[in-house]
Amino acid sequence: MVFLTRWFGVTESDADRDPAREKADIEAIVEKSLLMQASAAAKQQRPLCRGTHAKGVCARAAFEVFDVTVGHEPALATRLAKGIFAKPGVYPAVVRFANADASINSDFKPDVRSLSFSVDLARDSIAAHDATPLRQDFSMQNATTLPINDSPAFLATISLLTASSPIRSLWSLQFRDKLRVMRTLALAEMQARQKIKPYQKLRYWSMVPFRHGPTNVVKFSATPSPDSPSRPLKRNNPTGLQDELIRHLQEDSRMSAFDFGIQFLDVDRMTYWRKRRDADFWIENASVEWNEIEAPFHTVARLTLLPRSRLDPEESATTYFDVTGNSTPDSTPVGSINRARGPAEVASRKARMPHAPAAGGAETLAPIEACPAGANEASIGGRQSGREEYRHEFGRKAK
Repeated sequence: MVFLTRWFGVTESDADRDPAREKADIEAIVEKSLLMQASAAAKQQRPLCRGTHAKGVCARAAFEVFDVTVGHEPALATRLAKGIFAKPGVYPAVVRFANADASINSDFKPDVRSLSFSVDLARDSIAAHDATPLRQDFSMQNATTLPINDSPAFLATISLLTASSPIRSLWSLQFRDKLRVMRTLALAEMQARQKIKPYQKLRYWSMVPFRHGPTNVVKFSATPSPDSPSRPLKRNNPTGLQDELIRHLQEDSRMSAFDFGIQFLDVDRMTYWRKRRDADFWIENASVEWNEIEAPFHTVARLTLLPRSRLDPEESATTYFDVTGNSTPDSTPVGSINRARGPAEVASRKARMPHAPAAGGAETLAPIEACPAGANEASIGGRQSGREEYRHEFGRKAK
């Protein structure tokens, strides 16, 4: 079976990978990502939105980091206590719930749903004087893995999706790239066919790995609280998911929360087709699941929405999430897909937001034309209104 999955793009070792090809692949991915972004806008006769996750809703939240020494054995607590999770505290955050598609479709079209959020790590005194407040971004979807395995699969798939003649494009691909595309599209279709639930009732995963301190690699998950309020969705409403989330923020007395967990890469426990693999196998293959039975998640924080905190369209239009540019040294993304998606996301952001700062840069952006419902990108920390909402809800300042 491992031999078969290798033909479909899963790389077993460095012998299956081509590092020299990756730079050229990434350049082509950037070009085709911009083409897909522009084509989606032209087809729907609208301004540019994000290259993916075009339709979404932004709101404010609080990210509470727990004391990891409580309820964990000392060795595990030491392992968990890295970066932002090294000490307890409550931080302002901005979240965006969205559909994954590059087009703005009905919320009831089969699709993967996403939760992206940005945590403001700056202290009040720093935020007042520093033009580049420290932040950490997270990007998650309601699927355990990314259907695109690595940069070769990314390029082959986006080449097909942006081709004027998909059949001719598929025929022109090398045989193994054809198999990569087939596997990618099949996995994506299965993920999109999940039961449709309100955004606040879904579980989300990072899908791809990140560093956690100098020696560990992890994935993340956000699990909704069982008592998160919601009402039945109206399937004849094309904005049903958005409207239910907005209703929840405006009307419910109790806000939704998500337990945030960390899953360690433990090569001595994790198996693929009953065989243990080296760390690079798990890092480089984004479409291979890390079995939770073998590598459980450990809850270290909680993300809680704030009432009546939906961002207005102008602020939503200048809100972005960049897990590469906005990461602390202890939390940088790793793996082929992370190396490929960073440049593509930056290019997409610059295309639709010409005045946007570089990743992690100043938060105030020049006014631009916004696509409907906000198109994902920038600022959280220094905005006084957001801090006041956060302090009112939790009764204290960020530590």
